[in-house]
Amino acid sequence: MTRKLINKLCILVLTAIITGTSLAQMTPKANAAGSEAYTWRNVNTGAGGGFIPGIIFNTKEQNLIYARTDIGGLYRWNQTDQSWTPLLDFVGTSDWSKLGVDALATDPVDPNRLYIAAGTYTNEWDPNNGYIMRSTDKGNTWQSTQLPFKVGGNMPGRSIGERLAIDPNKNNILYFGARSGNGLWKSTDYGATWNKVTSFTNTGTYVENPSNSYQGDIMGLAWITFDPSTGTSGNATQTIYVGVADKGNSIYRSADGGATWSAVPGQPTGFLPHHGVLSSNGNLYVTYSDGIGPYDGAKGDVWKLNTATGAWTNISPVPSSSSDNSFGYGGLAVDAQHPDTLMVAALNLWWPDTQIFRSTDGGATWTRAWDWGAYPNRTFRYTQDISAAPWLDWGATPSLPEVSPKLGWMVGDLEIDPFNSNRMMYGTGATLYGTNNLTTWDSGGQINISVMAKGIEEMAVLDLISPPSGAPLISAVGDVSGFRHDDLTVAPTKMLINPDSTTSLDYAELNPSFIARVGKANYSANSNAKSIALSSDGGTTWSNPSSEPSGTTGGGMIAVAADGSSLVWKTQDIGVFYSKTGGSSWTASSGVPANAEIAADRVNKNKFYAYSGGSFYISADGGATFTQTSAAGLPVQGALNFKAIPGVEGDIWLAGGSDETGPYGLWHSTDSGASFTKLADVEKADVVGFGKAAPGKTYMSLYVSAQIDSVRGIFRSDDAGATWVRVNDDQHQYGVLNSAITGDPKVYGRVYVGTNGRGIVYGDPAVGSTPIMNSSITPTTATFSKKRPSDIQVTMTLNGNTLLGLKNGTASLAMGTDFTVSGNTVTISKSYLGNQPLGTTSLTFDFSAGTDPVLAVSIVR
Repeated sequence: MTRKLINKLCILVLTAIITGTSLAQMTPKANAAGSEAYTWRNVNTGAGGGFIPGIIFNTKEQNLIYARTDIGGLYRWNQTDQSWTPLLDFVGTSDWSKLGVDALATDPVDPNRLYIAAGTYTNEWDPNNGYIMRSTDKGNTWQSTQLPFKVGGNMPGRSIGERLAIDPNKNNILYFGARSGNGLWKSTDYGATWNKVTSFTNTGTYVENPSNSYQGDIMGLAWITFDPSTGTSGNATQTIYVGVADKGNSIYRSADGGATWSAVPGQPTGFLPHHGVLSSNGNLYVTYSDGIGPYDGAKGDVWKLNTATGAWTNISPVPSSSSDNSFGYGGLAVDAQHPDTLMVAALNLWWPDTQIFRSTDGGATWTRAWDWGAYPNRTFRYTQDISAAPWLDWGATPSLPEVSPKLGWMVGDLEIDPFNSNRMMYGTGATLYGTNNLTTWDSGGQINISVMAKGIEEMAVLDLISPPSGAPLISAVGDVSGFRHDDLTVAPTKMLINPDSTTSLDYAELNPSFIARVGKANYSANSNAKSIALSSDGGTTWSNPSSEPSGTTGGGMIAVAADGSSLVWKTQDIGVFYSKTGGSSWTASSGVPANAEIAADRVNKNKFYAYSGGSFYISADGGATFTQTSAAGLPVQGALNFKAIPGVEGDIWLAGGSDETGPYGLWHSTDSGASFTKLADVEKADVVGFGKAAPGKTYMSLYVSAQIDSVRGIFRSDDAGATWVRVNDDQHQYGVLNSAITGDPKVYGRVYVGTNGRGIVYGDPAVGSTPIMNSSITPTTATFSKKRPSDIQVTMTLNGNTLLGLKNGTASLAMGTDFTVSGNTVTISKSYLGNQPLGTTSLTFDFSAGTDPVLAVSIVR
């Protein structure tokens, strides 16, 4: 429905009614949700913060480049400002696994065409089969074909590839190499439909760890490479190579357009092929490792197949037979303009740093990104600029021969621009690096490596806080610990360290410069390390207390008393502990389950709350002892997040539940958890947060990731849950949003949302936007009997709108004849209903704004 003129008088009347009510004391029933236009952006970290398993250049259109990620979707390069644009932000809760991209193909004939293999896990963590998604406008819009098996964008071996490929001569033909023993698949209609290639029989044998659910799947097929010289435009390419995760026969070839296949004679054995690139002068280069990566690999080689003679040559910079080889090979690139120039990367060389090798003579000789000097010194063929994300030094000052920042790790993909021999990009476990003066390497100079990840935000967010003073945002994120953001648009200069991971944060509401965080300390590197850190200056500096609960390995949740006088820590492994000594001593809390979620009251320094398994608990002595309240009807399983609202003692909001076991939704307590009331129209809710109150209001705005009126989204309420507006839209969904949400207590309308792979996003009301509230009707179904006719009455909840009329399909009902309106009640005439045919008559209530509700009337005899 298009937006209509809002009846402002009704809005003013409704506002007057609401503001006259003491919202803090009521337990409202949520009404139909409207929408408000928001502008969404990423909080800038400058580097991405996650693994980049694949970078793919289009070979026909210059500067058309894509980067795929394992849990954060994919991106397209913008040459104008040297940034990346996310392409899958429309993916929502129901199809979240599409954000795992296991393979990508950009069309060498029609550059507008783009394909991805989408799906995150092949084990039980992902309930959905995978998809081949296709676009005809470079990823702006998509169509999907679901496969009869799963796809593993975040499974082991995800930087192997590419396992999705387009015939360069006849681009309606695509091949996809599946995992899990599902073999080779082919499409002849631009990816719309797929059929298994039954003549390809080796579906892979390698399993990383059969006893582990995550590592126990068959790796399957690794990559597909066409020889374009064996076809002509419009006719299928005849020679195709496929790499298979099999330490026996791993390279297969078809010479008849995929009809038959055979193992390439003389090929090396004992390793797994990570990448296979065919140069324009007929050499197939293959990088091998003894593991599938991205974390493992202790041996490997690089081989070259002369496809004309069939001769294989080991061209490894450091062969697996050498005692200096302690790594497998991952990334592989061949310069399209100079086919004897190639580069390979160590997949996992952890000490003192990874290594990148370059050859300009087809692998006969190699030079390295760095060489040993007089130990412990090294000499470097590169400089490294991390000014775009200074925190990439990890706050480390290592001893030689290590340096900071590192050149990288998990370098599973490395690419040279096919149009520009000076540009090279490679992915690491934390960011995307690149250079624009690559050929300087060959003349003995230093190449300039810099962060090329502007616009990529790939972090999995675990917790967010926005204190009422100081920095607007402090975060806990997976892999790279977290940040204090003084400016949401500027990458922080440092990450949170000691501990080097963060799982939870909290601050003292009445003394917000005091902040605590917990995470996982690296005890193997420092036996005296602590998994908790405290700050007294709003997160600018941190120190570790002298103690932590004995025997813990950290993690879990932290809650801080309203004035900072007590800390309560739900550890990951040994239960709940409290400290009233600033962390110098810890005592086990009593009366609370070991796995309970915890939170502090934001007014009363002595009150803490806990929740576990459907039961709610309260402590009135700073977390020392807890007692179970009489609250009932709370979710027993599933997502769970609860918080106490600032400014009102004992006022708690709880979101959570499960589709499988129920209940699921949003609950509110105004008596310190003694009882809770479920909001009727919030069907599901996963996280809840608070922000600055709306103008003229005193109760803070609520923010939830929820389902309201059968619509999933991010919602805001300015009246304690009585009404809601959706503040995101279908193009800004970001997958599953169940980890963290908070409003900004200093900026009305601003909300920060933690994603699982798209970093931190934040939304602000669009300039000039006005909330569009949906109206609702009760009932939404009714029965009319022609034998016993009677009028049907419907009650409207206007939410500031006006009724424009009723429609039956495109036909308008006559007001005063077919229906009448009295206040908020609509009466539909029995004479009108009696003229309707048997069956269902759907009457649409046409309101001035929002989504129009429908009354379904069953017409019976």
